[in-house]
Amino acid sequence: MRSTETPYETGRGFGLSSRDARVVGGASVLMAINVVVMYVLAGTPLASVNDYLFAVPIVGAIAYGAAIMGGQLVAERGVEGGDAGVAFVGMVILQLAFGIFGAGVLRFAPPESRSTILVVTAVVVAVLTAVISAYVYARSKTFDHWGSYANYAFVGGIVAILIGSVVAPVLLLGFVLIFLGFLLRLGWEIWKVRDQRSESVALQTIGVYIAVAGVFVHVLQLVLRYFASRQ
Repeated sequence: MRSTETPYETGRGFGLSSRDARVVGGASVLMAINVVVMYVLAGTPLASVNDYLFAVPIVGAIAYGAAIMGGQLVAERGVEGGDAGVAFVGMVILQLAFGIFGAGVLRFAPPESRSTILVVTAVVVAVLTAVISAYVYARSKTFDHWGSYANYAFVGGIVAILIGSVVAPVLLLGFVLIFLGFLLRLGWEIWKVRDQRSESVALQTIGVYIAVAGVFVHVLQLVLRYFASRQ
């Protein structure tokens, strides 16, 4: 959850280069694997981890935040150092962090509805990603500041969750800010793919995947609530 330096170039246009397609394709594969992990783990004892971590909401937020940041650092170190084993360990940490959280959300849905909820969530996230991507690619400007805004949203979300651990109504604000943080980070990561062509494809793939996964688990909660309200 960091910001970048001055952009190398700022282009405009909707066409995806073969390089862009590799990043998007790689992130999509990682996200597809994560969805399968969520579905599988929803039927295991690991799906109950959220109950323990979020007994005190700030503990859960810090635990998952640390797992995501730690997984990203390990994965990126492996990529930068050319160590596939280390990169793989980092990706396993990320897959488990998002997978266990998502499974904890999904387990409240009836087993026969889980695949439908995941599909609906995937469609909504795909639309959100398409809208953000279209906006970023259509504007000939830098989106470096979105990285900073995302960090502010994450910090604000953690503070709100901390307060919400005592004053429950404030938890909603924490959810909104963290969700906003991932949306802003997604836009920032897409901008990096568009303009910072000197950065590693693997590193950008990891960044996009993390942003999409963060958006996914938040949308999943909203979709689950929608389905629950209709029963």
